[in-house]
Amino acid sequence: MAEDKKKEELEQSTKGQSSEPEEKEIDLLELAYKLWANRKTILIWCLWGALAGLIIAYSIPNEYTTAVKLAPESKSGRGAISGGLGALASMAGISASGNSGADAVYPTLYPDIVESVPFATSLFDVKLTDSKGETFTVKEYLLNETKRPWWSYVMSLPNRAIGAVASIGRKKDDNKVPEEHTVDNFKLTPQEAGLVGMLRQRVSASIDQKTNVITIETRMQDPMVSAILVDTVVDRLRDYVTDYRTNKARQDLEYAQKLNEEAQQEYYKAQQRLADYIDRNQNLATRSAQVTQERLENESNLAFNLYNETSLQVQNAKSRVQETTPVYTEITPATVAMRPTSPKRGLIIGGCAFLAFIACSAWILFGTPLVEEYKAKVKEKKETETPKD
Repeated sequence: MAEDKKKEELEQSTKGQSSEPEEKEIDLLELAYKLWANRKTILIWCLWGALAGLIIAYSIPNEYTTAVKLAPESKSGRGAISGGLGALASMAGISASGNSGADAVYPTLYPDIVESVPFATSLFDVKLTDSKGETFTVKEYLLNETKRPWWSYVMSLPNRAIGAVASIGRKKDDNKVPEEHTVDNFKLTPQEAGLVGMLRQRVSASIDQKTNVITIETRMQDPMVSAILVDTVVDRLRDYVTDYRTNKARQDLEYAQKLNEEAQQEYYKAQQRLADYIDRNQNLATRSAQVTQERLENESNLAFNLYNETSLQVQNAKSRVQETTPVYTEITPATVAMRPTSPKRGLIIGGCAFLAFIACSAWILFGTPLVEEYKAKVKEKKETETPKD
């Protein structure tokens, strides 16, 4: 008898396990049937979602992206061993060329340079020309010519209201920036800080760790403005790196030129003293006169040798400046974009329609049963509370 009971329990447990996937399959079919039965509602929701996406997509202004790719020069005097190690590191995805040598401005730091406050503020007064031929500075373009979607104005209303209330007790001239105001990178005004943030969003630099190719991109609402600005950023970045790398060589050149000018003056003075002495003592044949003349000639020769040596140092310093000046090759130059890169209107419309489909399906499958269950409970509660006749 005990064995028969155990067999019956095992059979019942196996039947229960085998019926679980059937119940799940039945549940999925029921969910699919519910969605299909409410397909008109889902279609209406998707149409409304697509309409909302259409409004959002065409409320965002067009933006054009211009990219420039630069290939910096590579240092070739490292030997075969370091070159082989650099090649192996490059295969492993590690850049071994940017961190060697005495140069502290590695290509990997170029993105940080472009995002720095001094670099951004240096672009405020850059002259730009848009596709219509109008000219203005970067500051004027960002403040007056850059459009925003309508909801950004709506979202900024609370902050504007708070600022208006806070400025009631202030004097009118407290927040006014004087006309002769110059940008102080140590202490920016709120407007200047906002402009720096806008430039950081619209101007970017990146580097390929394997090839050291630098990509500089600008994103503006006018294609001509974007192309002009990226050219300016490239020039400013070149000037920054060139000034840094040639700073020591240029200081050496200035010092060599100073020494050369002093040596030149001393040589001219020594020549003049010798010439004056010879003119005054042409008919003298005394030994003291000959010794003095020889001394003056030696001083003139020493001054000439020093002048000649400093002249060579000046030429060497000039060659060092030329050697340390970096050279960049433009792989992809700046071109005016023909089509906007953003917004992706098709993606926005499709995404909004898909979100509407998900929301409607969730409401049909989960929201509606919960509401009906809640209504049933409320109705049942009312019926139980009403007194019977």
